Amino acid sequence: MDQTPTKPENDHAAAGRFPEGRLAFPHRDLTGIGQLERHEILYLLAQAQQWVTLNRQSAKHAGLLGGLTIINAFFENSTRTLLSFEIAGKRLGADVVNMHAAQSSVKKGETLIDTAITLNAMRADAIVIRHGSSGATQLIADKVDCPVLNAGDGQHEHPTQALLDALALREAFARRGEVSEDFTGRTITICGDILHSRVARSNILCLQALGASVRLCSPPALMPAGVEAMGAEPFYDFDAALDGADVVMMLRLQQERMSGQFIPSAREYHHLYGLTQARLSRAAPNALVMHPGPMNRGVEIDSEVADMIDRSIITQQVEMGVAIRMACLDVLTRSVRGLEGWA
Repeated sequence: MDQTPTKPENDHAAAGRFPEGRLAFPHRDLTGIGQLERHEILYLLAQAQQWVTLNRQSAKHAGLLGGLTIINAFFENSTRTLLSFEIAGKRLGADVVNMHAAQSSVKKGETLIDTAITLNAMRADAIVIRHGSSGATQLIADKVDCPVLNAGDGQHEHPTQALLDALALREAFARRGEVSEDFTGRTITICGDILHSRVARSNILCLQALGASVRLCSPPALMPAGVEAMGAEPFYDFDAALDGADVVMMLRLQQERMSGQFIPSAREYHHLYGLTQARLSRAAPNALVMHPGPMNRGVEIDSEVADMIDRSIITQQVEMGVAIRMACLDVLTRSVRGLEGWA
């Protein structure tokens, strides 16, 4: 039996804090954090909170999206993101269809635009896209009539990952009695393959919008040019980047996006940029540890750190992913469902 109301304002804590109806989130699509204002990020986080509560109950079904069809079109391999979006859609009552690139006509030479036109002709009510090319999600969004959610496009953005990371951080700080809707005064260090990471880009935008100071650390070959223009502070010395940090977010080496030699060896990389217990001691006391996954244990992070019960929130990130994606699907389909103030 459904245990949540069907009105969009079912997070009563958000009432009065945000504009009403579509003004709270005026976008048809979610293709990047860069398109969002601070209050729009906070609105999605507030909406996700109700789904955190639902997902921790024995009965996890809400019928908000009953009768709607969501297509998860993944042109790149994925485990966490695909499963998370599938579970999110089904818990909201939608019919969810997963399309894998290996099974699609793209393998037969069909263009991305033709694929978009085909998906649009099937009258989906929302499409979730993951693609290896930056800008592919926006290209599809421009060709279809329904809301589009970016589940990661090339080296561009991964907006729901940044949102779930922010929600996981708020939950972790709240459990310590440090309740705040933003991260003003917090220092967050992101270390790893910054150059190829859409997760890093979205997190830089999201965390800074919520008041955090963001440090980036990587080998010189994996630090993109112009990060200072995004407001982040670059480091090449991991120990210096960790000094006093409240949060340490590790990223994996994305070998599948690399052409050429970016690091001498995995062993040398771990020596210089791997997060060990000794190295973590340079951060603030009780600093939180994050990783978007999948982890390369013993390369960018040691198992002893990844599994620290009181410090690591890696599994909580996975949990928050379902809630955030439920919130995004709910909010973006409100106009499709003809809800008052959103149609």
